[in-house]
Amino acid sequence: MKFSGCKSSLGAQLSRRETLEPMTSQNLPTPKRGTFVERAAKKPGKLPPRHISDMTLAERKEAVTALGVPGFRADQLSRQWFGRLNDDPTTWTDLNGSARDTIRQELLPDLLEPVRTLSCDNGTTVKQVWRLHDGSLVESVLMRYPNRVTMCVSSQAGCAMNCPFCATGQAGLTRNLSTAEIVEQVLAGARMLARGEVAGGPGRVSNVVLMGMGEPMANYNRVIKALRMLTTEAPEGLGMSARGITVSTVGLVPRMRQLATEGLPFTLAVSLHAPDDELRDELVPINNRFPVAEVLDAAWEYAAKTNRRVSIEYAMIKDINDQRERAEHLGRLLKGNLVHVNLIPLNPTPGSKWTASRPEDEVAFVAALERHGVPVTVRDTRGREIDGACGQLAATTS
Repeated sequence: MKFSGCKSSLGAQLSRRETLEPMTSQNLPTPKRGTFVERAAKKPGKLPPRHISDMTLAERKEAVTALGVPGFRADQLSRQWFGRLNDDPTTWTDLNGSARDTIRQELLPDLLEPVRTLSCDNGTTVKQVWRLHDGSLVESVLMRYPNRVTMCVSSQAGCAMNCPFCATGQAGLTRNLSTAEIVEQVLAGARMLARGEVAGGPGRVSNVVLMGMGEPMANYNRVIKALRMLTTEAPEGLGMSARGITVSTVGLVPRMRQLATEGLPFTLAVSLHAPDDELRDELVPINNRFPVAEVLDAAWEYAAKTNRRVSIEYAMIKDINDQRERAEHLGRLLKGNLVHVNLIPLNPTPGSKWTASRPEDEVAFVAALERHGVPVTVRDTRGREIDGACGQLAATTS
């Protein structure tokens, strides 16, 4: 898994770019600079039937009423699904049999079929591959720490961003996930914890990171609706704190700016991976459209509007982006801003030329950033022995 003061000098240049259409491999433009290998999406599947996890409480009331069921049943349904984390309608004794059967048939379609489940770290890291209704595969990971439980979830089946060191990026894009397909990954982990099925006993999900398969900002509307549902109090949603949610992006600038207007204090994580355009064009091809300066300009705007520290994600790749001079360059770009750098030892994909940095280069990189006064940590890598990098496990699942 990628587990996974406002400066406006570029405003005039950005105005011509800030269209808010969904971004897929079909509508990525011809690059303005450098080489961008555009990857065509696979033939997209259809979205699943409507599910209660696609709906607000008001929409659920409308839906059950349209089925001839009294509207108050939507509240009972929501209390079972989100409040009690009970996904077995046969046990919902507060709903009468006819209402329960109608709702189950019409509003609770199967969304995620478990295909593979692997665990490591003494059972505190659990990675799952899910088959969606159209046969697409996605991944989620539950990571339990002493003081929190983090769910890393997918927002797309595949990805159109084509980052060469990422297994998902090499697979191409199949389709966006529905709101419910995103929400249900989190609820699946929440149910496992509530039932004591994860090492450490019963617990709850405290953090969600959109760092699984896909580019969350390319499925913006459904991702935001999913996050609003997760942060809405039960019974309408899961009742999580917005401060416990991290939204990652490779740098889709218009959506980063839009996220700053949502009024929710999410953490923005920018997958930068290089401080200079020449290298980032290769590592993160969308950089041909939104270069480093524009991405960081949008990041500082987000920090200024939300007062939330931006996380800069930087995969440490041996002899590619881990040189001391690049650390110095990154430090100069970031110093003085509300920012934190998260260095990620690369979890290499099978057959890839990319591999993790040497420990001594990692230490030197950290020291260089600290000299510039930039807060930095090295991510605690989990799941290496269970194909933990984004897309690895799905790629080996049929």
